[in-house]
Amino acid sequence: MSLRAGEVAEAVGVNRETLRYYERRGLLEAPDRSPGGHRLYDDQTVVTLRVIKAAQRLGFTLDEVADLIEVGRRRGRDSGLQVRASEKLVEVDQRIADLTTIRSNLVAALDAGCDDLHECAGSDCCPIPFVDLADVTVVPR
Repeated sequence: MSLRAGEVAEAVGVNRETLRYYERRGLLEAPDRSPGGHRLYDDQTVVTLRVIKAAQRLGFTLDEVADLIEVGRRRGRDSGLQVRASEKLVEVDQRIADLTTIRSNLVAALDAGCDDLHECAGSDCCPIPFVDLADVTVVPR
């Protein structure tokens, strides 16, 4: 069964420009064309788009999604997800740790009543983690 671009876009919740962009990126194979030049997609395109959107919701970038799709095409099925998901989980855990630190610093700054970063930078009682300039090495140009 052939679907037009609008039908595919609506089925997956993307716009037609997204379809064309994914084609240019190699995430979608070039579709057949009708005699009038309209793009005609097969049912597998909808599945592939759902895979792309699901992978993005899991935190994968489009480059990473393209790699997953390419590995799947070479092996004839989706593969490599276990390794890539494990790697992504490490990244997510690091981001969570970073965000937790940022949150703690913001709460501390609010609790301390910090209102001016310049004043805070020169104050020993400010909880915001400023870099001590004595620890910074300046390399001349």
